[in-house]
Amino acid sequence: MQKILQNLLDLQNVDIRLNDVRSRLAKFPKKLAESDARIAASKADLDASKAAQLATVKDRKKYELDVDSWKDKVRKYRDQTSQIKTNESYRALLHEVQMAEDEIAKAEDRLLEQMVASEEYDRRIKASEIALKDVEQVERVQRSTVEADRAVAEKDLADLNAERTRAIAEIPENLLDHYDRIVKKHNGVALAEVRNEKCGACGMIVRPHVIQEMRRADSAEMFHCETCTRIIYYIEPSVSAAASASQASASASTSRES
Repeated sequence: MQKILQNLLDLQNVDIRLNDVRSRLAKFPKKLAESDARIAASKADLDASKAAQLATVKDRKKYELDVDSWKDKVRKYRDQTSQIKTNESYRALLHEVQMAEDEIAKAEDRLLEQMVASEEYDRRIKASEIALKDVEQVERVQRSTVEADRAVAEKDLADLNAERTRAIAEIPENLLDHYDRIVKKHNGVALAEVRNEKCGACGMIVRPHVIQEMRRADSAEMFHCETCTRIIYYIEPSVSAAASASQASASASTSRES
């Protein structure tokens, strides 16, 4: 039984390391996606600045055309002044000239606003281009590190899968099925050491006669925790550990007598 327990412990050790490796591998896609998202966000910021700049250029051209159009109207109105016959018509024409000049002023103000905005977007574009290059450089290094770590984890996974194959070859099929059922029930831990007369997993007290039987070198029985149902095992403490425990017990007894 001791040999079988050791085989199960070896298997559990491999499975615990396998779970750790799988957990590591599961994090890499998220890390890479976050890296891609940071680059995409930086590109989106640059694209937004370029789009705003393009819209500003279009508006600027429109306002330039408006200015030219109103100036043409002013010239036409002024040309017509020499043909006016009445004061009323003259005043009406001057009113049209004034309105056109007001529109020219408004269009020129809007044009100036767009020119100022265009300069601001130029600065934003340059800043966004620099920021994008910085982000891409940082993420390139980060991605290289993540890929290297993933390659190591994938190798570890392959090595541990091979080690598990060797480990299960030493375990009878029915016992392996039993082990797998407990593993699924208890989050990857099927065996627990008895320490201080308690199950090392759930802390439930193990009956004295069970411990006595477990300590027998020729015991052929497999024991389970009555509470969590894990397979329990007992490891005799080393001489130094036993001496330390005895000394601690004696010290505690002396303290109580005092």
